[in-house]
Amino acid sequence: MKIDRDRLRLILLGAFFWAVLGVFTFRLVQIQIVDGSYYLAQQQKGSSRTQVIKAARGEILDRNGSPFSYNEPCYNILFDRALTSSDADNETILRLIRLLRESGEPWIDNLPLVIEGDVPAFSGDDTAVSRLREHLETNTYALAPDVFYWLCERYGLRDYPMQDARDIGAVRYEMERKGYSLSTRYTFAEDVSLETAIYLRQIVHTLPGVEVAETAKRAYRDGGLAPHIVGRVGAIFADELEGYLSQDKGYTREDLVGKEGIERTFEPTLRGTDGVRRIDLDASYHVIGIEEERPAIPGNSVVLTLDKEIQRTAAEALEAEIKLLNETAPAGEGREANAGAVVAIDIKSSELLAAVTYPSYNLETYSADYAGNAADPLYPFLNRAFSGIYAPGSCFKPVTGIAGLAEGVITPETRVNCQHVYTFYAPGYQPTCLGWHGLFTVTDALRHSCNIFFYDTGRQLGIARLNEYARALGLGSPTGIELSEASGTQCNPDTPFPGDALQAAIGQLDNGYTPLQLANYCATIARRGVRTRLKLVKSVSSYYDWTDVMQAPESEVLSDLGLPESLYDPIFEGMIQATHDPRGTAYSRLGNYPLTVASKTGTPQTREFPNSTFICFAPAEDPQIAIAVVIEKGWHGYTGAPVARKVLDAYFFPGQGEEAEAGAEAGAETEAGAETEAGAETEAGAETEAGAETEAGAE
Repeated sequence: MKIDRDRLRLILLGAFFWAVLGVFTFRLVQIQIVDGSYYLAQQQKGSSRTQVIKAARGEILDRNGSPFSYNEPCYNILFDRALTSSDADNETILRLIRLLRESGEPWIDNLPLVIEGDVPAFSGDDTAVSRLREHLETNTYALAPDVFYWLCERYGLRDYPMQDARDIGAVRYEMERKGYSLSTRYTFAEDVSLETAIYLRQIVHTLPGVEVAETAKRAYRDGGLAPHIVGRVGAIFADELEGYLSQDKGYTREDLVGKEGIERTFEPTLRGTDGVRRIDLDASYHVIGIEEERPAIPGNSVVLTLDKEIQRTAAEALEAEIKLLNETAPAGEGREANAGAVVAIDIKSSELLAAVTYPSYNLETYSADYAGNAADPLYPFLNRAFSGIYAPGSCFKPVTGIAGLAEGVITPETRVNCQHVYTFYAPGYQPTCLGWHGLFTVTDALRHSCNIFFYDTGRQLGIARLNEYARALGLGSPTGIELSEASGTQCNPDTPFPGDALQAAIGQLDNGYTPLQLANYCATIARRGVRTRLKLVKSVSSYYDWTDVMQAPESEVLSDLGLPESLYDPIFEGMIQATHDPRGTAYSRLGNYPLTVASKTGTPQTREFPNSTFICFAPAEDPQIAIAVVIEKGWHGYTGAPVARKVLDAYFFPGQGEEAEAGAEAGAETEAGAETEAGAETEAGAETEAGAETEAGAE
């Protein structure tokens, strides 16, 4: 019995052995034969990494689909840590620098240190130098030779000639600042030529870690037309980085983001969703497989309400008028004109058609021109159309007229006797009007821009009520446009000087508004008191088809004075007569225009020379477009009228140019002397004189 048990144990043990051997044999066959190719690939596969596929940025277009900013293919040279066995290869960096230098290509070099002769010296601003000292962990007062020494120590550069050590150190320094690692590639050079890209791709196998990548760069078409509105893209600043990274939208420190204008305000819309692909590498870091895990989705495009042709016409007309004044106007009476703005609005849709600032800059040459523009005392970077604040001068008088009619202070038949001097506060403050107009109604006073009539109306209304109506009509109130804008200023209603109401009534004192507000105010008058939100963005559309609208802002009424439409009739008539009556202040420039234009000129006093302000809308019977023109130191209000005329032509007679002006030359010559007649001179002289007396006399 014992022998039987031993034999049984041997049998069981043998069976177990052969079973285990069978399992191992089966598994070995499966691994070696059935799944052999898979495990061979796994054995050869050294690693895999995830790579971000950058999404295309949405475009910015005008209302007709013509691009302001778009994407253009370019070639960048990158260092990829996954393609090399070391953090950085100094020899590879030096060879790449020499190759680019020979082909005349720039590379990214932000090191604030140069070699002058054989002596290191700092370059760049103090902030950059301090950042370098901090990075190299030197003391805060380390001199350039000491900083250079520690740069060489940090990156193993002591055996290189000084200039080569400096150049390699610049790249290594920037690599560390940008977080170069397995997951973050480093951009060594941007937008190299096609010839250089092709050559480098042929020899890239001899440059460990180097990759030539085809990507997209932001490009601008007509970059000088609306740079303040379109804006630009740039690197994320250090103080912005945390904010972008915390948004959980895939931002990296290498990304470009909107810095100003639409590019900045609509950054979330324009930015696409980056894609992801996995790259499998063997043990020798050769690519053995690429798989797209998530495709990149481009951003949406922003279609603006701007019309490029109207914008171009306005810009050219403003510049031409300023230069004409510089060449032909008398000294002290317009020759000093040097800056300005033009704004045009579609009255029906509340859409901004043009917004021009002069002087301006060009997005296509932003970097190259930056130093000169930044040093220019006229500061071309200032968006005068949205942020410039100007006294409106007599362009404010329609406010006073509307408020007077609405409050019952005057009627359409009320007459005020203008005998050159306003004597209500005699023998104290007695502001003047250049003319002796006699008995004038509100319509007559708008035609001639008579100060006396509006002094008297403003005195009875008071500053508080003038401010109330000005805000309701759009002066001193935000327009609601999508970009930042100045709010403007209004006169202090609590002034202890009663005479200040007189100056407030003719648009002087502390009245100060943007050209954008002036144009919107003009449009509100044309709508007979209905003020709407101004729109700059027409739609948000698909990247692939700008006519595929995804979002479109609707018009919005912000306020309505609710006055009878007939109340505006004398205001309309006065503004029409200012244009088409031979005695009107704008007749010499617009009197023969083929459409009925309602206008108002202004010559607000400043500390130096009077500015020129001009507003108009047309056609008066069915208003479609409102325009405001401001020329700094332009002196006469009517100097803005030729600019507005060109804009009207571009809107009503596109492409006809000279035909739209048929007969205008003869009419203009006929009226050449009209500028010195009572209508034009009255306004200019009266506002200048009145402005000079503003506070001294009142006090």
